[in-house]
Amino acid sequence: MPDINMAKAINMALNEAMERDNRVVVMGEDVGPDEGVFRVTEGLHAKYGDKRVIDTPLAESGIVGTAIGMAIYGLRPVAEIQFSSFEYYAYHQIEMHAARFRNRTRGRLSVPMVLRCPSGGGIRAIEHHSESREAIYAHSPGLKVVMPSGPRSARALLHAAIQDPDPVIYYEPKALYRLFREDVPEAIETYPIGRAQVVQEGKEITLISYGATVRAAIDAAEILEDEDSLKPEIIDLLSIAPLDTDTIVNSVRKTGRAVVIHEGPRTCGIGSEVIARINEHAIEYLEAPIKRITGYDTPIPYFARERAYIPDADKIVAAVREVLSF
Repeated sequence: MPDINMAKAINMALNEAMERDNRVVVMGEDVGPDEGVFRVTEGLHAKYGDKRVIDTPLAESGIVGTAIGMAIYGLRPVAEIQFSSFEYYAYHQIEMHAARFRNRTRGRLSVPMVLRCPSGGGIRAIEHHSESREAIYAHSPGLKVVMPSGPRSARALLHAAIQDPDPVIYYEPKALYRLFREDVPEAIETYPIGRAQVVQEGKEITLISYGATVRAAIDAAEILEDEDSLKPEIIDLLSIAPLDTDTIVNSVRKTGRAVVIHEGPRTCGIGSEVIARINEHAIEYLEAPIKRITGYDTPIPYFARERAYIPDADKIVAAVREVLSF
């Protein structure tokens, strides 16, 4: 199959899932004839009609609440929130209902729905359009949280999320929608939720990331290989909740050093949980303290100033050299 970008890969997964299973419905603001603010639902309304590609009112709580009811009834709704910050308007529905129905009914009912949310910075947007809030939902028992880092993982993770019997928050790093292309297999594939990938094997240090900052980690690794003659191991978490402890720990036991990278704010971020698990399971293997390269504990700046906020290859390279010199 020709190389495609992430937006097309997500669109492909939606189309494939809708073709295979008539229980799958897509819903959200402007996902129908307008084909979504990022054109991710392109062609779906024309093909499947307004019974399966549903334009909703501008009411996030209503979108999520309706999707929960659909899922309990037996459908497989894929609901879109235009920007991840707007999830807050539906937080009650997500945390108090979607996340709890399996426990509330002692397994009698589940909520097999997907909540698609464009996330993170990188497009110089206005306020409330660039936040990374995955840690909040990873902290909510009953929810699964995933974030792809490229076209292939985007398609495979979305298929896995749609097939999952529980609610999945599916974050889409919008900076990657059309940043690069990648070969995607002809056959439909799924990536298991809860399992990370080793993107590159190495031996001196482990770089742990997810989403858009995986690209920064790859760029940093190329600089380090060229300038320092070292090859870091790179782990793409893919699944934020549940977290793949084994892959993280096995890598750090091999390298003895680690840098964790994510775009969200530092305090109580995903990096904190990753480091805690390394300390619990591999502290005796560490040769140096673990470094975090993250967003800051401030609202993400607007427009061009966001460059100073988002982790990049230069920040990662500096952190790696600091850890190696300890």
